[in-house]
Amino acid sequence: MSYFPAYLKLDNKKILIIGGGKIAADKLGHLLDFTSKIVLLAEKFDKNILELSQKNSIKYIQKKYEKNDIDGFDIVIVAIDNIEKQKEIYLEAKSKKILCNSVDTVEYCDFIFPSYIKKGDLTISVSTSGASPAVAKHLRRFIEKLIPKDIDKFLFEMKNLRKKLPKGKERMEFLDKKAKEFFNE
Repeated sequence: MSYFPAYLKLDNKKILIIGGGKIAADKLGHLLDFTSKIVLLAEKFDKNILELSQKNSIKYIQKKYEKNDIDGFDIVIVAIDNIEKQKEIYLEAKSKKILCNSVDTVEYCDFIFPSYIKKGDLTISVSTSGASPAVAKHLRRFIEKLIPKDIDKFLFEMKNLRKKLPKGKERMEFLDKKAKEFFNE
């Protein structure tokens, strides 16, 4: 079954990334596009993830994962190679109603990370529901080339117009016309 596409508001969500290697660093990099309320937990951290966490003031805890380390978090990302430990953490997260993503083990995921494009307020995601991350990545690159370079400036202008103009049919029609003109140029 496919995953339902949804965008989560992470402003008040605490995220724990378990793992200190390249994959954990990749997930941290993606999450930093949307929030900084992230904690890292691992026995060892590679140089890249330490630099990224220090640059972004991300707390990291150097220790072996133990049961209940996920308490107080809303989302857990398990970026470790040990499949049995992934399963253990996933089952603990499910029992505590914490969303969990186990990297590269879809059966231990409540959600997956799509390939995405982020330009200001614009976010476009592409997913193959885990069938082929490579296809999602290359499709994202293809779509990215189609996006006007100044889309972030245009979205900022549209956001301000939405705030200023009174709600109603006239505003909808005006903004729709403006968007159509932008893409026709």
